[in-house]
Amino acid sequence: MTFDQEAVLRAYARSAEDGHTALTELDQRSGDGDFGDNLRGGLRAAVARFDEGGTSAFGALGSVFLDEVGGTSGPLLGLLFSEIARALDGSDDPVAAFADGARAGLEAIQRVGEAQVGDRTLVDALSPAVDAAPSGLAAAARAASDGARHTAELRARMGRASYVGERAVGEPDPGAVGIAMLFRSAAAVAEPDVDVPALV
Repeated sequence: MTFDQEAVLRAYARSAEDGHTALTELDQRSGDGDFGDNLRGGLRAAVARFDEGGTSAFGALGSVFLDEVGGTSGPLLGLLFSEIARALDGSDDPVAAFADGARAGLEAIQRVGEAQVGDRTLVDALSPAVDAAPSGLAAAARAASDGARHTAELRARMGRASYVGERAVGEPDPGAVGIAMLFRSAAAVAEPDVDVPALV
């Protein structure tokens, strides 16, 4: 098993390009429709920052999403990426470090936003992924996808989607889908022989 954070960044950026239209349409039902643009734009900027040198792949992700990406989820994703970057720095077991960083990121997001599983937010994908990560990143990716898929059944209790009520029910939360895309990208690098179907 190998794990290269640069490869994860580039895989995640490709998935955001491929899923941009679907993410935008999902967010139009539950928010202001900017999530696809924010995720794709943030990942493009992070790739560019990484290519300039002087930072790790997840360090670039963390700084870009904290400093440059707007919307409700931009800073929250920045916290997640920054915690993953911190865990990966100098680690000789990057798969375990990625999982540890994701757990720290979940804790940071919940401290700031107070969302819990069942509130129809990115936490609904991130929390089960973190719980499944000790079994491998493919297991974490499947758990994230299942969690994101389940948000289609939930009425939002947090974030912008809470203002639109039943209108968002029936389709998954875009932030949760974005988390599933991250873990699917990580799994594709760490366990390339295991297929995790894409949500979008």
